[in-house]
Amino acid sequence: MSDSPRTVTHTDMANAIRFLSLDAVEAAKSGHPGMPMGMADVATVLFSRYLKFDAAAPTWADRDRFILSGGHGSMLLYSLMYLTGNSKITLDEIKHFRQLGHHTAGHPEVDHEAGIETTTGPLGQGLGNAVGFALAERILNARFGDDLVNHHTWVTCGDGDLMEGISHEACSLAGHLKLGRLIVLYDDNHISIDGPTTLSFSDDVQKRFEGYHWHVQRIDGHDTDAIAAAIDAALADERPSLIACKTIIGWGAPNKQGTSATHGSPLGKDEVAATRANLNWPYPPFEVPEATIAAWREIGKRGEAERLAWDARLLKTPAETRAAFRQANTGVLPSGLDGILAKFKAEISETKPSLATRVASGQVLELLVPAIPELIGGSADLTPSNNTKTKASTDIEPGKYGGRYVRYGVREHGMAAAMNGLALHGGVIPYGATFLTFTDYCRPSIRLAALMRQRVVFVMTHDSIGLGEDGPTHQPVEHVAALRAIPHLMVFRPCDAVETAEAWQIALETEDAPSVLALTRQNLPTLRRNANAENLSAKGGYILEEATGTPRVLLVATGSEVSIAKEAREALEAEGIGTRLVSMPCSALFDRQPSDYRRRVLGQGVVRIAVEAGVRQGWDHYIGPEGGFVGMTGFGASGPYDQLYKHFGITAEAVVAAAKAKL
Repeated sequence: MSDSPRTVTHTDMANAIRFLSLDAVEAAKSGHPGMPMGMADVATVLFSRYLKFDAAAPTWADRDRFILSGGHGSMLLYSLMYLTGNSKITLDEIKHFRQLGHHTAGHPEVDHEAGIETTTGPLGQGLGNAVGFALAERILNARFGDDLVNHHTWVTCGDGDLMEGISHEACSLAGHLKLGRLIVLYDDNHISIDGPTTLSFSDDVQKRFEGYHWHVQRIDGHDTDAIAAAIDAALADERPSLIACKTIIGWGAPNKQGTSATHGSPLGKDEVAATRANLNWPYPPFEVPEATIAAWREIGKRGEAERLAWDARLLKTPAETRAAFRQANTGVLPSGLDGILAKFKAEISETKPSLATRVASGQVLELLVPAIPELIGGSADLTPSNNTKTKASTDIEPGKYGGRYVRYGVREHGMAAAMNGLALHGGVIPYGATFLTFTDYCRPSIRLAALMRQRVVFVMTHDSIGLGEDGPTHQPVEHVAALRAIPHLMVFRPCDAVETAEAWQIALETEDAPSVLALTRQNLPTLRRNANAENLSAKGGYILEEATGTPRVLLVATGSEVSIAKEAREALEAEGIGTRLVSMPCSALFDRQPSDYRRRVLGQGVVRIAVEAGVRQGWDHYIGPEGGFVGMTGFGASGPYDQLYKHFGITAEAVVAAAKAKL
């Protein structure tokens, strides 16, 4: 359809977003048209006047990050990417919204080349990730300077994001750290799926964020001058900013705007037609006037000159700095780590210390942190217990971002989400810690780290009843099994300092998966007495001690229970019962090994006994339903750990008895 010669207006450009969004939802017969329609004015002002990006180079390292925290409004993001000229989000992708095999999923799934910075959908997660993005920008700015790192993180969020508890943790942390490059555009439409938010939500959001030490404004989200003025004020303030944009959900739909009917369902054929008439949009579905497309494409090119100038600055930087910057942004580890860890393992094997694996982890970090400048640690207020702060790890402080260690406070979920954001931003490899039982607080973010295949290392200590006196509230019994159930997550439970070093090596070398290191509070003997440079833990499970003669019993254990199984093996061998001992620090890695290797390790025609101070769930995969299990069948108790192991029957004697009962 030909265009009139008139100038393309802001309304034309915003309506392009609205109609692409509602047409896509209508074609899919599924989706959320209301948010894109309501936030189209805000998004148009942001992209046309402020956002630093180049559609032709969507992975440019110094681009602004735009995060759609309310992922149900995904068509806002897809419309913007198509209109500005992103090569992966084509009109065909828009037409196939929510269809299998297309980039335009129902909720955005991370793809930096498609302009999708993170996977959102679970409300509050994008907001939590954004804190990590903003923190990563400041960390890298402190390291490389304004010439190479100087950008903002922009977030759109809604009422649902701010109802979720993670929003408190994340935004409290952002305010404390004075992350002034973080700007949140709050879609203040007072509608959720149930209806008006007054049904359940009466917070004074502005006062709440003022309490977090944020810069706060409230504007009409359909007034372009007010939107621009608010963004200008946010950019001028040193604090993170919340701009509460009072919008009408489903703006332009004459019979449904301002109601929950536009939130999670297509508008319907009649309302779509009425909206076209109401907004004077006489074009068929998915058609945008050529002049409007051209105007949007010019916006997509607006950042090209700035990107090219940045490229030139990068080339002029000293070669050493340029190489460090590129290494950080590619995520490649420095050379020499193999040698560092091999030396550590050899020393441990020779001296044979009795160490808690949390202590061993701390010793490994003392070697890794100075060697890997990108490694940024932290803990949820348990630093002395988690052993995550090294001598080389100075604190990152409000307004001072040159350190290597984040004090997350008692904000486990906010920490985990921010760690995902640090990883997604690039240039940083995050690790962070709490007690294993508190992975319940972190689990949604851990799951998303696995879904997004991000290299994030979760250091989770006090991993069993072995923590002792703190009792069953702090003793994880089901947590390891629950974490192992998450696809693409590597859960390590090392048996000694050697396996702990190997777990760290695997976690850091694996760029496309997160890791959980489940570490003990209690001391454990060194079991790998002849550790060589080979990383045996990389196979997930391996024969630690072979049977004398033909194996009749297979004992397979993890973590602190490997030493118990070793003692049981010695007792069985003393009675002439050939017994193989297998350590399985990471079942996910074991499952990836060739079937002949797994059969060889687990043996054929043997009695199989698993030993772990947790629940049986998951172990039948290895020992079969007829195999024996020595572990927990319920919650723990308060008392010294050695007494607890005896109380719950997790002893070498119990393992021997279980094996004999099956012979």
